[in-house]
Amino acid sequence: MTEDRYYKFSSEDNVATITLSNTKNHNAFDDKLIADLTAIFNQINNDSDIKVVVLKAEGRIFSAGADLKWMKRMAGYDRDENLVDAKALAELLRLMNHLKKPLIGVVQGAAYGGGVGLAAVCDIVIASPKASFCLSEVRLGLVPAVISPYVVAAIGARAARRYFLTAENFDAKTAFDLGLVHELVEAEELQTKERELVELLLKNSPKAIAAAKQLITIVDRPIDDELIAKTANIICDIRASDEGREGLNAFLQKTKPNWLKPSGQQDNNKLEANSHKGEK
Repeated sequence: MTEDRYYKFSSEDNVATITLSNTKNHNAFDDKLIADLTAIFNQINNDSDIKVVVLKAEGRIFSAGADLKWMKRMAGYDRDENLVDAKALAELLRLMNHLKKPLIGVVQGAAYGGGVGLAAVCDIVIASPKASFCLSEVRLGLVPAVISPYVVAAIGARAARRYFLTAENFDAKTAFDLGLVHELVEAEELQTKERELVELLLKNSPKAIAAAKQLITIVDRPIDDELIAKTANIICDIRASDEGREGLNAFLQKTKPNWLKPSGQQDNNKLEANSHKGEK
């Protein structure tokens, strides 16, 4: 087993397990973790000994989405830097979504923003009734662009119209009803259910599983290069917009964003947000 402050990785009996373990930071991710996970999933894809992959997390939170320090850096990025950043996450999600091996997601707690995206790219998701989900981006003046193809594929456009726009929390039962979660399992039984699914998958032909996953992509709406590039550009543009910068700065400074302030205060706040343009 290899380990650092972000995650743990183990491979045993044809099963690879990736465990988010940065509990002090609520298993949030940044550019380093994205790069590390991309390398790991590429390694897994090319390892014929690995037949099944499990993604899980330690602690109370499955993933809080973007790391706070990373968000502070993003607040000062220009468009080109934002695009590189967005494409890195887009590539990780594409790699996970099109992984040749079955990917099981085990969600034991809350998933926010990009954490919902991690669940959406898994082939099978089991969750504790204590789990919850939130697509919170619009509260920060952003949109869940890069994760959107996978989340919409999981819950449908109709549900996305609500949860993308309200940024409200929804519980595990709602996630199950929407199709994001396949099965609800009591917290103490998650490991047992995980093992049951692993054993079922190990009985099946690895090449047939890979072909079946590809088949689903072919017969359903494909998430192609054009769409992935478009979503990366969408988040890049909105991060660099006045409201995107205002929302991030307000979140980081623990103040109300401009759109929640009385009209007399908005002009000054907008001037302050504009003053950050071009900073790196």
